[in-house]
Amino acid sequence: MSTHPPHKNYCSQFVGVDTEVPVLGGGKRPYINFDNAASTPPLKAVQDTLNDFMNYYSSVHRGTGFKSQLSTHAYEQARLAVLNFLGADSEAHTCIFGKNTTEAINKLARRFPFTPERNVLITSAMEHHSDDLPWRAVTEVVHVGLLPDGRLDVADFDAQLEKYAGRVALVSISGGSNVTGFINPIHKLAEKAHAAGAQIAVDCAQLAPHRAIDMRPLDDPGHLDYVAISAHKMYAPYGTGALVGRKDTFSRGIPDMVGGGVIEIVTLDSIAWAGPPDRDEAGSPNVGGAVALATAINKLTEIGMDAVAAHEAELTTYALQRLTEVPDIHIYGNPDPEQAAERLGVLPFSLKGVDHFLVSAILGNEFGIGVRNGCFCAHPLILHLLDLDEGQAGQVRDDILSGDRSHMPGLIRVSFGLYNTTAEVDALIDALKKIAAGDYQGSYLQDPASGEYHLQGWQPNFKEYFAL
Repeated sequence: MSTHPPHKNYCSQFVGVDTEVPVLGGGKRPYINFDNAASTPPLKAVQDTLNDFMNYYSSVHRGTGFKSQLSTHAYEQARLAVLNFLGADSEAHTCIFGKNTTEAINKLARRFPFTPERNVLITSAMEHHSDDLPWRAVTEVVHVGLLPDGRLDVADFDAQLEKYAGRVALVSISGGSNVTGFINPIHKLAEKAHAAGAQIAVDCAQLAPHRAIDMRPLDDPGHLDYVAISAHKMYAPYGTGALVGRKDTFSRGIPDMVGGGVIEIVTLDSIAWAGPPDRDEAGSPNVGGAVALATAINKLTEIGMDAVAAHEAELTTYALQRLTEVPDIHIYGNPDPEQAAERLGVLPFSLKGVDHFLVSAILGNEFGIGVRNGCFCAHPLILHLLDLDEGQAGQVRDDILSGDRSHMPGLIRVSFGLYNTTAEVDALIDALKKIAAGDYQGSYLQDPASGEYHLQGWQPNFKEYFAL
């Protein structure tokens, strides 16, 4: 077993990572956040920058006052920071700010120029619902199959491209899975998509915080046409995300949301739409969120994405080695520590005989460890990993629709951030060993409607810690 800590400790650069939280028994413990695939804490640099910026915050675009001009300048600099971070060409690509990756993909789905001839969207069965459901609403969707461990079946990808040759308009794929941590060969997939006359969009919500991304020039066969990211997964949880895509796509068509800022001129009987990105940013934008995202990007760039990836790989290696010590644990995806550098630090697992809802509840209530359990907004992938047949999947669906989630299948997910440490992994392993042995204090009762287990006789008083 490796006992070497990650090469550098980044804890001091983050807000709240040493905060203590109440646990059963009346004590407190430093909170361990292993739910970074959902959201990350802020970098101190982001908090400090926003505090400074609030002195000058004002409306953007067309304001003549100093604060308005400064806010506009900051907002446009943030846009350039995103483009540069993703290796996008500011002449060929535009950066459209929005709430998050989900909104970005929904926007692309409504704005992409599908035609009667080119009306097929190819995606995969591993996708987060945000890279699946938006497409189902606008065009014909084909799902590429998966290998047993949850990796993309590249042979099936090739087969679907060939099957729908001449009809495929767009491939939309995750850069990295939020369930298994598998990283897709996005540039190779891009080459194949472009050779078939299609474009490619990549959901980089999970990938962007952990790996360098290069969209490449449009004349590169492996270029990425569209990329979506979320700030709340990149240590800037202030409510923004970005869609970076081809200017030629967003220079035409009617915007999906209309209002102030999206036009050149309006009369009672005519509208002249603005060019990108203004055409797709209706209303007053989240300037503070854009500044926060750009600050996080600048800090990650300063640290170096290679260093970020190395830290994650070392931590993931250590965790995979230690998880095998837990009795009756099953790790999904790729459990090989020697291949940790080829994947993201997202580790799904189950404990034999202990419901995933219960494991999560005990970890939080008794050990101060935050994880996530369930299906992670990727139901088809979870059903695949658990090898449930159509009949079993149908029964799950019927139970949920009848209001009973008590037997809902799912996994426990541990996901790492830049500030996590091997000492925190050790604390997790100790906790899981106790849970596997039935050595926990509380009495838990399951709520069938939600599936969640609630601790009987104890509830933290949240108002002691924060109240509006």
